[in-house]
Amino acid sequence: MRLIAVLQTARRISPTIRLKLIVNLAPITFGQHRNFNLVQRLCRNMETREDPQEIQDINDNKTTSKPDITESTESSGEPANIVKPVESEVLAAAETVVREGKASILFPSANEVFYNPVQEFNRDLTCAVMTEFARETLIQRGVRIIVPAEKERVVVSLSDEKNCGEREGETENGERVEGKEEAMFKTALVGEKCEEGLCVLEGLAASGLRSVRFALEVPGLKSVTANDCSAKAAALIARNAEHNNVTHLLQASQRDASMLMYEARGRKERYDVIDLDPYGSPAPFLDAAVQAVSEGGLLCITCTDMAVMAGNSGETCYSKYGSISIKTKYCHEMALRIILHSLDQRANVYQRYIEPLLSVSVDFYIRVFVRVRTGQAKVKNSASKQALLYNCVGCGAFYLQRMGKRISHGKHMKYSAATGPPVKQNCEHCGQTHQLGGPVWAEPIHDLEFVQKVLKAVAGNPTRFGTSKRIEGVLSMVTEELQDVPLYYVLDQLSSTIHCNTPSMLQFRSAILHAGYRVSFAHACKNAVKTDAPCGVLWDIMRCWEKSNPVKRERLSQTSPAFRILSTEPTLEACFDIRPDANPQSRKRHLTRFQENPQANWGPKARAKAGGGGISSELEERRKQFQGKRKNQITDSSQLKNFPCKKFRKGTCSYGEKCCYSHDPKHLFVQEEMKE
Repeated sequence: MRLIAVLQTARRISPTIRLKLIVNLAPITFGQHRNFNLVQRLCRNMETREDPQEIQDINDNKTTSKPDITESTESSGEPANIVKPVESEVLAAAETVVREGKASILFPSANEVFYNPVQEFNRDLTCAVMTEFARETLIQRGVRIIVPAEKERVVVSLSDEKNCGEREGETENGERVEGKEEAMFKTALVGEKCEEGLCVLEGLAASGLRSVRFALEVPGLKSVTANDCSAKAAALIARNAEHNNVTHLLQASQRDASMLMYEARGRKERYDVIDLDPYGSPAPFLDAAVQAVSEGGLLCITCTDMAVMAGNSGETCYSKYGSISIKTKYCHEMALRIILHSLDQRANVYQRYIEPLLSVSVDFYIRVFVRVRTGQAKVKNSASKQALLYNCVGCGAFYLQRMGKRISHGKHMKYSAATGPPVKQNCEHCGQTHQLGGPVWAEPIHDLEFVQKVLKAVAGNPTRFGTSKRIEGVLSMVTEELQDVPLYYVLDQLSSTIHCNTPSMLQFRSAILHAGYRVSFAHACKNAVKTDAPCGVLWDIMRCWEKSNPVKRERLSQTSPAFRILSTEPTLEACFDIRPDANPQSRKRHLTRFQENPQANWGPKARAKAGGGGISSELEERRKQFQGKRKNQITDSSQLKNFPCKKFRKGTCSYGEKCCYSHDPKHLFVQEEMKE
């Protein structure tokens, strides 16, 4: 016990000497010491300042020498089945601990396994959606789930009160079914294995953080398979599963994600939930995913290749998703409709179709949750759910052309080719030409009833997730969107087209409502105007606004869209008086709808590398140097002396001392270091 006495004494000396003492003693004694677990705890408790005597007493009372890495959480008010790692576990060299939700994940400090903390919202939202999906699915299997700290939903059995339908009440926890059928239902708790529960696959798991959170936070699971093709990632997943004590639910897998899903195409081997969150495009995995998900199962897909899907590379978008993207103001919602089109098209090959539950555009990525079903008759409707897109390059007016046409004749449905196009060769408003994009998904991108269930669960249990406020704000906006109106206009773009001042959002929305049309915001864009009013009505409103905020017509070119739009007299008299219903509830309640940048360099992170790495400090400095270069433009020529002369570096500058840029070797040396 002399080593223990030395470590106890080390608490009272400086941190530097204490660290040297531990480093020198550990290689010699740790491997031979019979109380290895005790030494581990003492080392850790030097940092947490716990009393070593308490740990000595605990160790004396133990009946086994097996290391104990978990502790019960009954006293803290959490379910006893959820266990946490004690702080005393010794970490490997260059390793850190990341805590998110109820998970505690070990990460290498080097960039060997991909992780982005900004996507906590993505993972929180997925846990919320999966919980409601499990609630709906398992109730049909005779299982009701219990979520910690959630107020109970009371459902009256129809066998007792046929005319009562459903009523809701509040109790301590979970969901309860009243009546004679209550005894028939089993309960599924968080962290426990449910034999009738869901089988979940995370195809591209990286560190396994998402899968660990599923196991710790989503009730009603039978198994969670966390797969990654990287050997280091698979080893880290297994270690994190053991670290969080969820090995009874979570299994690590090192396979090619597509091959793993192709092998699960049989009906008995399919997964109830498949989550794909790749670095970039999910296109290579979609064909396997729509086959490997069970009947009525849930597909969760993330796309981070927004440059492709938002119109920068339309030809690349077509090669990946079978649709041409257009660079427009509504590009983010169009990206959602492109991925939904691609999923439905691939599912149709196997006589399957999709039902979108929730589709969101957030930060630098998009996320869709779809239910996959099978039915040859329903697949025939898919052609009429897709549409081509005509977008005016001058004024931004857009029109949708359905790919197919269906007419109901009683119990039968007649299908035919659609007629078109819906536009002339040139735009009727500004005379410019049209771009052709798509095809895209033209049906609603949300299941409003399902979204309201998720929103109610999150709002009723705000402490469950770290991003609950933002989830509530985004889902509130989703429920307020016009579900039957694809895409949207942007108020700033309408004003910019005719070069006039911009009306307030409430004034413009009120004018649309006064004209007899519907209008809503869109979660994908702050200044979006989603309305069923024709584009001509919007331009009439802007013409009326321009009359009270006149534009200098003499400065407008006769061929410009602004000149042609303003040359036409409005056919309606717009009223800009503020209406109470022009301001939606999410805006009145000041919900977190569009949050500010969470941190510096919060966008997509560098791809994981086998040898570690990531973004170098030199690259960070170069990024900071060019940040805000358009907002903070140099107006004083004397400030140019702070920047090196490129021609001088090449030896071609002929201005000498009269050059407005710096010839100082220090500036040149700093720039060369940045490049290296």
